[in-house]
Amino acid sequence: MAEEPRPDGATRVARRIARARRRRRYAVEALAAFAGLLALVAFVDRWSEPAVEDPAEPDGLPAVVGRPTLPSPVPTAMAVPGLQPRERSPSPSPSPSDSPTPVAAPMTLAMSRADIPETVDLTSSGRRDWLHWGRGGADVAVRKRDGSGELRDLGGKGDRSGWDGNQELFRWRDGAPVRSADPTPDGVYVCGLGNGFELAVVADGQPRTVTAYLGVWMARGRLDVRMSGGGPSRTVRLEERHTGASTQVTVRFQAPKGTRLVFTWTVEETFTPHCGNVGLQAMALR
Repeated sequence: MAEEPRPDGATRVARRIARARRRRRYAVEALAAFAGLLALVAFVDRWSEPAVEDPAEPDGLPAVVGRPTLPSPVPTAMAVPGLQPRERSPSPSPSPSDSPTPVAAPMTLAMSRADIPETVDLTSSGRRDWLHWGRGGADVAVRKRDGSGELRDLGGKGDRSGWDGNQELFRWRDGAPVRSADPTPDGVYVCGLGNGFELAVVADGQPRTVTAYLGVWMARGRLDVRMSGGGPSRTVRLEERHTGASTQVTVRFQAPKGTRLVFTWTVEETFTPHCGNVGLQAMALR
């Protein structure tokens, strides 16, 4: 086999030049690729930076509401131990929101006494409700027409009798079943120790005033006023040993809606064997 001719000097020089050119080309390409990578990284980093805030309005608020702001270079919050840079302080757990508890009306009770006027106008004194007893008989009660119905006659111990000789007179213009009445002296009474009347006013949660028009004949009467659900109570007595006496008892009260203010008017002592008694003419609520 014939030997391959060995390259001469000129050929070797040409090859070295070619290899040098390839190395320069590779270096230029590598440098261009690296420069392109740096440019790409710089572009991504610039694109991801927060936008510069718009200038604030005169009132100090940013012109664009809701745009995130750059962090302040000066820390404004206290450092929390154990947190690494860029970590946020844990938010406190929201406390459970309890629905407001309705506040019940306070229980108040105040009582006063006075003489009954010569004539009482129930239409004026009982703007919310009123009751009158004895007009037409012992078992007849006249009520305010279209009244609130908050006054209740709960009965009581003993038999009621009618009486038309009271010194105080009552009139009205808005009653039922008796629509109106000229001044009338009618009323009812109950004889005997421990006997009497039981009445009630149904509270509506608002401050109210109720007046009871009461009398005795040769007896001592005891009026107990109390809340049905417990709470304050008051007691007043009216006594006349030889003849009759009368009084008006005014009670100012406030209690939760539906609570009853109960009046118990009874004969506590008699001064005659002939029907010492307690009497009742009317009751008015405003």
